[in-house]
Amino acid sequence: MQILTSIGQALFTSFSMFWEILWPLILGFTLSGIVQAVVSHQAMAKALGGDRPANLTLATLFGIASSSCSYAAVARSIFLKGASFTSAMVFELASTNLVIELGIILVVLMGWPFMAAEFVGGILMVIFIAVIFRLTLTPKLVQMARAHAEKGLMGRMEGHAAMDMSVSGGSFFSRLLSPRGFTAVSNFFVMDWASVWVDIALGLLIAGALAAWVPNSFWNAFFFSNNPTIAKIEGPLVGPLVAVFSFVCSVGNVPLAAVLWRGGISFGGVVSFIFADLIILPILDIYRKYYSWRIMGYILLTFYVTMAAAGYVVEFLFQALGIIPQDRHVAAITEGVQWNYTSILNIVFLLLAAVLVIRFIRTGGIPMLRMMNTPEHDMAQHHG
Repeated sequence: MQILTSIGQALFTSFSMFWEILWPLILGFTLSGIVQAVVSHQAMAKALGGDRPANLTLATLFGIASSSCSYAAVARSIFLKGASFTSAMVFELASTNLVIELGIILVVLMGWPFMAAEFVGGILMVIFIAVIFRLTLTPKLVQMARAHAEKGLMGRMEGHAAMDMSVSGGSFFSRLLSPRGFTAVSNFFVMDWASVWVDIALGLLIAGALAAWVPNSFWNAFFFSNNPTIAKIEGPLVGPLVAVFSFVCSVGNVPLAAVLWRGGISFGGVVSFIFADLIILPILDIYRKYYSWRIMGYILLTFYVTMAAAGYVVEFLFQALGIIPQDRHVAAITEGVQWNYTSILNIVFLLLAAVLVIRFIRTGGIPMLRMMNTPEHDMAQHHG
C-alpha cells in the first residue's frame, strides 16, 4: 500500500507540473510555428555560410526563432546545405537554450530571474563557443565532420528536419494570414509536439519521482547547500554532469531543474544544468553518428566548458545585481492543481491547440507525421 501511495504522489506531482507548463508549451510552440512558417531552411543555410560575427548573430536569431525540437538533425541539415560548422552549432545552441517556449516555461515554473539567466547565459555560450571554435576548430576537423555527415547516418527526427514547410512569396503577414500560412503553422505545431512529447513526459515523470521519493536532505548534502562557497563552485561543474545522465532534452529538463533548485543546487548550477540538454547521452550518440567519434568528443568537451563557464559568469553577475532568488519554493511541486489563472489559460490554449490539430488533420498531415524519422535523402526522393 505504501508503494502505491508513493507512486501516486509522484504521478500527482508530475501532473501538477504538467498542468503548470501546459499553456506556456502551447503558446511557445504556436509562436515557434508562426516563425518557422515564414523562414525556410534553405534561406537559413545561405545566411550562415561563414563564422563571422554577422553569421553567428543570424545563427543565434534563427535558433531563437526556431523550435527546440529535432535541433541536432536541423543543425546537420543546414550544415550540409552550406552553413559553416560553427554557425550550425551556434544555431543548435540557440534553438535549445534561447527559444521562446523555454523562456515562457521558466518564467511560469521558476520565475523571471531564471529566464533572464538563461538568456544571458545563452548569449555568453554563443560568444564562448565562437572564440573556442576560432582557436581550436581546424579545417581538418570541419572536413572530417562534413565527410561523416554526408554519409547520412540515422540519428533522430531526420525526416522532421528535412521538412521545409515554410511559405514563400509576399510579405510576412500576407504569408502568415493566408490559408497556406495557417496550414504551415499547424504543421509545425503538431510536428514539434510529436517530436518532443516523449522528452517532456520523461522529464515530468523523473521530476515527479525525484520530488516525491528523494528527500531534500540528500540534495542538500549533494549540492553542499550548507556551504555556499563550495556550492557556487560545484554547481556549474556538476549540473551538466547530472543532466548528461538524465536522458531528457529540450524543454523536458525544466521540471528537473525546478526539483534540483528546490533541493539546493546553486543558481549557476541550474543554468548549466538546463544548457546541458545538448550533451545528454542520447544526443552524444547522435553526434557520433552524424559527425564521428572524434567530433563528438570535441563537441562534448567544448560545450561542457562553455556551459560551466556561462554558469559561473551568470552566478556572479546576478549575485552582484542582487537578483538571485532566495526562495526555493516551487508552487507546482507543493501546491498541486488549483482553479486559478493557470487552469483558465490552459483551457483557452487547449482550444487553440485543438484548432491547429484539426487543421493539420484536414490538410493531410497524418502521412507527413509518419515520415518524421525517414532519412533525409529518402525525403528528398519522396518530394522529388
